[in-house]
Amino acid sequence: MKYSNPEIPEGINTSVQHPLKEFFLLTGGILGGLLIVIVILTLLADRLAIYIPFELEMELATRVMDEEGADIKPPPIEDYLNRLAAKIAVEQALPAEMQIRVHYVDDELVNAFATLGGHLFMFRGLLEKLPHENAVAMVLAHEVAHIKHRHPIRSMGRGILFGLAIGMVSSTLGSAMTDQVLANTGGLTVLKFSRDQEREADQTALESLYRLYGHVEGADTLFEVLARVSEDASLQMPEFFSTHPLSESRINNIHLFQAEHSTAVNMATESLPSAYAVWLMPAPTE
Repeated sequence: MKYSNPEIPEGINTSVQHPLKEFFLLTGGILGGLLIVIVILTLLADRLAIYIPFELEMELATRVMDEEGADIKPPPIEDYLNRLAAKIAVEQALPAEMQIRVHYVDDELVNAFATLGGHLFMFRGLLEKLPHENAVAMVLAHEVAHIKHRHPIRSMGRGILFGLAIGMVSSTLGSAMTDQVLANTGGLTVLKFSRDQEREADQTALESLYRLYGHVEGADTLFEVLARVSEDASLQMPEFFSTHPLSESRINNIHLFQAEHSTAVNMATESLPSAYAVWLMPAPTE
């Protein structure tokens, strides 16, 4: 066999284009693709947010929540609220991974809200004004319904989805972006829900209370109490109103639901635990 060493043509492994031009074309293609993804996410953010795994939502929540003292036994009022919320979660058929955790806030603010990861916050200022368990259950059922329908993640879904999209290119940048979204919303701050979301939460709450008690007697007490508080000039407008706008139509919907689901069973409201008032006593100041 005769060996030959042919001459390699010049320029066979080089591009006719300038290297910088190739670099900019490649970079432009990546950025263009990412822009298309972002545009799609912008248009479909609300629909796509519900497909974010709830485990990821819980992970996002832990980034901004103080987990110190997690092993400390909760106060009796918080234990009671969590047991009641657990019953409501069963009636709303929440998936096993969608765990609800109620946090009691010893503050006179008249407020309650749901946030990321199944966390609910109930303020003393609201709880001490509710005369029976059915009214407390209505608040909890409404907030649990927000979690069930993924309203918190949908409310901030666009920013979170942007972060996930950026994360496909840079995990560090994507994580930083989602953290910034959480920081901007405060993580634990009250999220703004649409009127449709509020109606959906109301309806789900009433349905679950009906299954739990056999009626919805006392569900409207919540709004009646809040209305009286708002009319008292000496008291600040309940914070609850800022995210749960009160309207006659919402109270009327409760009465309509009650009329459509009339039953012969005892429709008396459930009493609160005998120690309830003691549980609500403000913590002593040092």
